[in-house]
Amino acid sequence: MKLSEIQKKLKVPKSQKNSFGNYNYRSCEDIIESVKLLLDEETKLYIKDDIVQIGDRFYVKATVFFKSDEDEIEVTAFAREPLSKKGQDEAQITGSASSYARKYALNGLFLIDDTKDADTMDNTYKEPTTEAPKAKLLKRLESLAGKKLPNTVIAFDWIAKKIEEKTGIKTDGQIGNMEQQTAKNIIEMWA
Repeated sequence: MKLSEIQKKLKVPKSQKNSFGNYNYRSCEDIIESVKLLLDEETKLYIKDDIVQIGDRFYVKATVFFKSDEDEIEVTAFAREPLSKKGQDEAQITGSASSYARKYALNGLFLIDDTKDADTMDNTYKEPTTEAPKAKLLKRLESLAGKKLPNTVIAFDWIAKKIEEKTGIKTDGQIGNMEQQTAKNIIEMWA
């Protein structure tokens, strides 16, 4: 199968979960398993790692080789080993750098867009983007206010911001007992 066909058909969901950073991601192994399903007998995929020194730092250089009867291409990516990583010995540090470099070489070869992965994102707190938490918060605020409130994103954002300013607590679409009085005061001031 030619490379462009694989690029069009390849689907690799972000099925891994990082509970510490609360994000989903795809691993190098996920990509390889998905690609294997699309390779035919004539298509070959190889991955090779080299350790290279640039200045006083060591990098893992991962090269992915793709060969079919129509295409022959190689893609390279680098990952630097950190000086130390808590809880890992030196072999694990190199293995992590290898996996990372391989993943990004595979991403380049198969045109997998990882721009929303945690390692390329601003991971600061942001308001929830789904409507469900907003609707839930609005319903709760209406019950506290004893009246119907406008169902707008602007209203939600304003209320959430005011609650967070007054209490220092992130709302995340929920209002607990501690925030109820503050919410009532804000609603009275706003409504």
